[in-house]
Amino acid sequence: MSALPIVALTAAIHPEAHARLSAHAEVRIARDASPDALRAVVREAQGLIVRNHLPDDIFDHAPVLRGVVRHGVGLDMIPVERATARGIAVANLPGSNTTAVVEYCLGAMLHLRRGLSDMDATLRNKGWAPARAMADRGTELAATTCGIVGVGTIGAQLAGVAQALGMRTLGLTRRPDALPAGVQAVDKAALMRESDVIVLCCPLTPETRGLIDAAALALAKPTAILINVARGPVVDTPALIDALNRQALGGAALDVHDVQPLPADAAIVQARNVLLTPHVAGTTATSMHRMSRCAVDDMLKLLRGEVPSHPVNTF
Repeated sequence: MSALPIVALTAAIHPEAHARLSAHAEVRIARDASPDALRAVVREAQGLIVRNHLPDDIFDHAPVLRGVVRHGVGLDMIPVERATARGIAVANLPGSNTTAVVEYCLGAMLHLRRGLSDMDATLRNKGWAPARAMADRGTELAATTCGIVGVGTIGAQLAGVAQALGMRTLGLTRRPDALPAGVQAVDKAALMRESDVIVLCCPLTPETRGLIDAAALALAKPTAILINVARGPVVDTPALIDALNRQALGGAALDVHDVQPLPADAAIVQARNVLLTPHVAGTTATSMHRMSRCAVDDMLKLLRGEVPSHPVNTF
């Protein structure tokens, strides 16, 4: 057995961070993201860095595990209560991918409002005049309203970007007293009615599951667009598909899905005017480097018996 502690990775991390971790631990990477592979890789591990969804019973298979670090922010991938019950420390990296997610939201807004990729395809396949005519359908973001569901670190930075573009900003949050300057607190109905762009960046909780359902979508403007960088189940997907196909909603950009990986035959794939991406809003070369570096920093702290930078549970 190795003299070094064993740290398991559910998926590869940035090579520079991997090399630094390898100087202090034996690093093992799960063969794939299946529950059985994840159970196997933690069997002898003292530390675990998480990039994939863990099975609920993962800690039953990790008798010597001391600490878990989320390579990112969202904790729905980790059964935190079960970790706490076993005395296993959990940490995450708030803010580590905020800029990447905010820039994704801006890119999605522009994609849906200006249709540049469709215009490019039309220019290449049909010529100048048909492509040029498409510009008349584009709309500007300035002087429109951006409604943000979940105004935490990501939502607050997004609000600042939206305001810089001349957008009015609304926020739906559990803590309206903590909203950033210029963000108006509203309830769900008002946000759905008044927003031209609706951005979901809230955590998945029992309260937010199915938050955007048929009743909520019925309140939206037919020209409004919906961007989901939260979690798939925050949206009632069949209701969204229906609204898109009836042109009761202007478009949607979905980075997260009810089932991941997204099946090729998923109904949303055939929906009208929807941008689909594979849960990458927070992933860029820049954010990957940052998240991996910070994850290794915290893992090394945990292995030394120190408190990580952003502990999720305490003992």
